[in-house]
Amino acid sequence: MKTILVVDDEPAILTLLRYNLEQEHFKVMTATDGAQALTMALQQSFDFIILDLMLPKLDGITVTKKIREAKLKTPIMILTAKGSETDKIVGLEVGADDYVTKPFSPREIIARIRAIERRTAQPVAVVETHPSDILQVGDLMVDEGEVVAKKGTQKLHLTPKEFELLVYFMHRINKVQSREKLLNAVWGFDYPAETRMVDIQVSHLREKIETDPRHPVYLKTVRGFGYQLEDPNHDQT
Repeated sequence: MKTILVVDDEPAILTLLRYNLEQEHFKVMTATDGAQALTMALQQSFDFIILDLMLPKLDGITVTKKIREAKLKTPIMILTAKGSETDKIVGLEVGADDYVTKPFSPREIIARIRAIERRTAQPVAVVETHPSDILQVGDLMVDEGEVVAKKGTQKLHLTPKEFELLVYFMHRINKVQSREKLLNAVWGFDYPAETRMVDIQVSHLREKIETDPRHPVYLKTVRGFGYQLEDPNHDQT
């Protein structure tokens, strides 16, 4: 039985999530403030964390950041208030895997947990690095085996999701990828979901790989279709 930590200071939400998750045969533990949640996350092993951002003592952003600083890879889903775009962006930036906007459906929560489970359950067998592990586009380089990305000689500090997204694009150079396709391939969602999450992550990836994110030379928007990673040297050959 997998264990989920649910963190919220609203008793009604804790009760709702506990009931529905237990119906799906998860073991549920709860916390009502950020300090308690962080202590539990660092001292115990959880398969998943559902974390509200507006919490007493420590907010959800801080909790997420400290969990990631501790090198814990436990999937984290953040709960945000409707319209709090900044919180969503920051949450994803510090290492959250997904976000859900309140009010939410328990079915949506469970579907997203299952999607992340499918993605994270895929075995990652990284052995010694081979040349095929190295992806190069322009002056962007990704070493999949070492989980390292560079632009020229400068190391790029990417979140796990940004790294995964960049690798996906680099394997499909010059091919347009729809938001729905990216959501399915990188996040593992096989049902309609908020494609805005894709836009947020692409925007953050742009800020890290482009010299001028407002005028990208690598990660282009193809209006009406999605996004495309281009080789800036392609048209010069």
